[in-house]
Amino acid sequence: MSEHSDTELITANEACALLGISAATLYAYVSRGQLSSRPGPQARSRVYLRAEVERLAQRKRAGRGAERGAAQSLDRGLPVLETRISLIRPDAPYYRGRSAVAAAQAGATLEDIARLLWECEDHDPFAATAPAAWPSRIASLALDAELPPVERTMACIPLLALEQRQSLNAAIAVRREVAAMLLRQNAALLVGTEPDARPVHRLLADAWRPGDTVFAELVRSALVLCADHELNVSAFAARVVASTGAHLHATVSAGLAALSGPRHGGATARAHALLLDAEASGAPAAFIAERWRRGDELPGFHHLLYPDGDPRGAEVLRQLRDSCGDSPRMRLVEAVLAATEEVSGQHPNIDGMLGAVCYVYELPGAHALVMFATARLTGWLAHALEQQALGTLIRPRARYTGLAPKLPVGAA
Repeated sequence: MSEHSDTELITANEACALLGISAATLYAYVSRGQLSSRPGPQARSRVYLRAEVERLAQRKRAGRGAERGAAQSLDRGLPVLETRISLIRPDAPYYRGRSAVAAAQAGATLEDIARLLWECEDHDPFAATAPAAWPSRIASLALDAELPPVERTMACIPLLALEQRQSLNAAIAVRREVAAMLLRQNAALLVGTEPDARPVHRLLADAWRPGDTVFAELVRSALVLCADHELNVSAFAARVVASTGAHLHATVSAGLAALSGPRHGGATARAHALLLDAEASGAPAAFIAERWRRGDELPGFHHLLYPDGDPRGAEVLRQLRDSCGDSPRMRLVEAVLAATEEVSGQHPNIDGMLGAVCYVYELPGAHALVMFATARLTGWLAHALEQQALGTLIRPRARYTGLAPKLPVGAA
């Protein structure tokens, strides 16, 4: 671990020395999104986050050996397992070969994407599962509006497994029907209402802005774009649990637990807070420039897997502009976007745009995470179904780097 602060800034010469590269190569790393830079104290000079540079240097030192390569792959490095579910490309994530952006633009619902990701073909698991009222033992929890959405859902999902007689049934049709029921239950828990047969995007939109069809369309699109994203942290956690043979409720619980961290699903709340802080400053452009100058991050911007801009965020932004065009809050969002691009070259990611949706529509920032968690459960279940069809256990090995065992007294 570095002894330096995560926000310590260093010069270009220092960065080049740490990496053992030329200035030209350093600039190439920045242009490819492998490093970020900020304006330096002198005109046209740039400074760099020491922590970022040291992480990149560590990756370079790791080399190409099998053991070291495997260790590095756990941080957005080399692929660690095969999947047929989704593919990340610069223009969009692809769900079983179909563009998520194109699906959102064509009017697909989250249920449509679930049927695709779960390979349902002619079997519609949503038609086969009639939503039921909450069991008496969890109704008070499920409908308690004072509980935070994710915590309320995490408390109820394991209890719902007790009501599911076929939770360990291996028949694929039954497992898809359990998944469909879970998708509806999860959405209802996240907004604190009873599950029903409405499309999931309508259930959310009606809970927050009843009768607003334009807003409902925006929610629909956001859910489709967030349904899966390959081996993100929560999908991998769900997949590991699924590999043990655990029921689908357990895999969903694992996904929710991983999503709750500030470096995953919690990023939406920080992006929403950035917009509120920019508004409170009274000068959003200057506020963003000052944050960047002193080395603070800009939550809701940049994505390591999309160095040229997150296409999911771009699509939500396009629809948000269409629906809220010249509103005062949308103008502030535009000011923050413009200032961020000017000082850093960064574009909004999907976390940032979910936060922007809540900001523009004057909704609590927690609703951004609700949209994310509602959608992403679709992918968790797809990964669980795929992993359990493989029938293998995910059990990587660790490379021990601690103190060596002491030899017994008198040993040679």
